[in-house]
Amino acid sequence: MVTILEYQDVAGKNQYRDWFNGLDVAAAVKVTTAVERIAQGNTSSFKPVDQGVSEYRLNWGPGYRIYLGQDGDTLVILLGGGTKRSQNSDIENAHALWREYKQRKASARKSIPKNKSTTHKGRK
Repeated sequence: MVTILEYQDVAGKNQYRDWFNGLDVAAAVKVTTAVERIAQGNTSSFKPVDQGVSEYRLNWGPGYRIYLGQDGDTLVILLGGGTKRSQNSDIENAHALWREYKQRKASARKSIPKNKSTTHKGRK
């Protein structure tokens, strides 16, 4: 099973959710079905679009796309969505969000104090 998260940028904006909320009911059902397939591990429709971002194409309507990044084998981060018409700008935006995600993740790792191991000598 794959964990799906919607990315919120540093300003707290969730571009995927904003896009999804603007879809009509039929499109929202198609997109929800696609995300459920991803959660079940079906990544066969992923197409890499460079810099660690992939595009999930829905061959329906105006050619809906979901942009995402995969963090390891079991975590997918939803970055945004769009259509064939807005594909180029959507990809650029997804690249920027993915870079931000990776930078924030790296910063969070650096701020976690490393456990210092202590050696205890046993009493005799």
